[in-house]
Amino acid sequence: MPRYEYRCRSCGDTFELSRPMSESAAPAECPAGHADTVKLLSTVAVGGSSPAPASSGGGCCGGGCCG
Repeated sequence: MPRYEYRCRSCGDTFELSRPMSESAAPAECPAGHADTVKLLSTVAVGGSSPAPASSGGGCCGGGCCG
C-alpha cells in the first residue's frame, strides 16, 4: 500500500499515512488532531533486489574508441 506524506498547517507537523491510491486525495487528520493538512509532493523510492544492468561496453568513452 502506498505511503503519502502530509503536513499540518496548524502545528507544522509532517507525517505519513499508508492508504490506497483511491484515497490519496482524501482529507487526512494530523496525529495532534488538526484537520487543516496538505498532501506533500515527495520523491518515489523504488526498492528491489535486481542488480543494475550490465554495461555493454559500447560508446566512445566506454568502448575504447577515444585515443
